[in-house]
Amino acid sequence: MQYRTLGRTGVQVSSLALGAMNFGPIGRTTQEEATALVDAALDAGINLIDTADMYGDGESEEMVGKAIAGRRDDIVLATKAGMPMGDERNHRGGSRRWLVTALEDSLRRLGVDHVDLYQLHRWDPATGDEETLSALTDLQRAGKIRYFGSSTFPAHRIVQAQWAAREHRLSRYVTEQPSYSLLQRGIEAHVLPVTEEYGLGVLAWSPLASGWLSGAVRAGRDITTHRSGLLPDRFDLSVPANQARLDAVEKLARVADEAGLTMIQLALGFVTAHPAVTSALIGPRTLDHLRAQLAAADTVLPADLLDAVDEIVAPGTDLAPHEKFDTPPSLLDASLRRR
Repeated sequence: MQYRTLGRTGVQVSSLALGAMNFGPIGRTTQEEATALVDAALDAGINLIDTADMYGDGESEEMVGKAIAGRRDDIVLATKAGMPMGDERNHRGGSRRWLVTALEDSLRRLGVDHVDLYQLHRWDPATGDEETLSALTDLQRAGKIRYFGSSTFPAHRIVQAQWAAREHRLSRYVTEQPSYSLLQRGIEAHVLPVTEEYGLGVLAWSPLASGWLSGAVRAGRDITTHRSGLLPDRFDLSVPANQARLDAVEKLARVADEAGLTMIQLALGFVTAHPAVTSALIGPRTLDHLRAQLAAADTVLPADLLDAVDEIVAPGTDLAPHEKFDTPPSLLDASLRRR
């Protein structure tokens, strides 16, 4: 396992981190299975575990809490808030009112008195930066969080938040958690240059592109992955973007085969090769999934192989741009770009 410094915090984290989204109802993972995954990940050298309050409506946090009981101090523990938690309109977003409550709920579910990294799950257009940053700064000064970060923020919002922290003399986001994979490289054009400029740690989620890069999705086979059952539209080959992904997967598979690598090793090795990326978040549902992903822990891709990848999916390109989560609102709502 490789270890890297998380931004400028001085905290050392593993280049593969365990994402717990599949713990509970999303991945149909039991407590026993979740604990076994945590045990195996820690034994392999993973020291960062990432979850969120909205995963299974809090069940993922509860399962993580039980799995790490008795060894909290050996783990860099991260969670997130801001996505809707129920139908109540104020149980979401980046307001002080909600973040204080959401953190207390997360600490209770996790069974801890603090988290190492608290992340705003999405940028909240309804809340000003000063409001969110002042609340997070106060929670940090109270000892309930050590650091805080953003998740899936557009590049311009990352910059604005850094300037707002400086202007109002508040603590700043020290990490960003974007979606990044061989098939979704758009952040190379805008987000990653910004994180490098401001010294943010980067925890890349979906490095296997929702299973497209797991080796289970190939031409001529029925697509029967767990994620395809949850999100069938993302695997419908009548959609041009999905066919483009499959075409790229077939070419990438040949590159991996020629290099003596699995698709998972190629995919994770690609993400962790970028100098701006600190860790790739893996989200296994089973021990077999975890073992296959851990095989990539020490994968180092040579320059000629990375060049071959660039020929298949051009740098800065998203093969499925409609699935981006950091698109500025004005590109989604026509009324915001018209007088």
